[in-house]
Amino acid sequence: MTSLQTLTKSFSGWVFFCCCCCLPLLLTSPLPPKGAGLSSTAHHACRLRKINFQQPYIRNRTYTLAKMARVSDEDTDNRLIGQQIYVNVKENNRCYMMKRIVEIVVEDVLLTEAKDQYPYVEEVAHFLASLTSELSRCKFSGHREHIEKNLEEMKSKMKQLGENGKNKTIGELDLLFDYIENACTDAPKKGGNKKKN
Repeated sequence: MTSLQTLTKSFSGWVFFCCCCCLPLLLTSPLPPKGAGLSSTAHHACRLRKINFQQPYIRNRTYTLAKMARVSDEDTDNRLIGQQIYVNVKENNRCYMMKRIVEIVVEDVLLTEAKDQYPYVEEVAHFLASLTSELSRCKFSGHREHIEKNLEEMKSKMKQLGENGKNKTIGELDLLFDYIENACTDAPKKGGNKKKN
């Protein structure tokens, strides 16, 4: 009982000390400038760990799947995933842009009948979906009209190409893999945006 009273008194003493000494310090300390820390938080939310892309198994699956789909792609004039997706998009919005493209590819291409046409589709879709899940807090900064315009152009081109549009998208999964790695990791790969044969 005595120890409980001692504990209560010492606790009351700490509360009194905090209220009298610490609170005035907190109230008089300068506030950070408006928006400080926000950009670094947003930047961090738009970053993936490099290790996501250093798994030979999933890289091989993705590249193999792309190569298989390219065999039946007769349209060499169009490119869905290329530098045109970044037209008028600021560099700090490129990861957000890639997140949105990956969501479209997973939802509108990989999780359709394509999963019955090619091997590894579900594994690659799962991997890509895990990346977008990690990027769930990644938001754009500034104006988004250029991002939306470029996304609409990509979707429109894919739709225009019909079934071959889905096939072409699968054939460009290796590019998608490289683009999201370059846009969303702190140490971008050099030359990862080149078209592979």
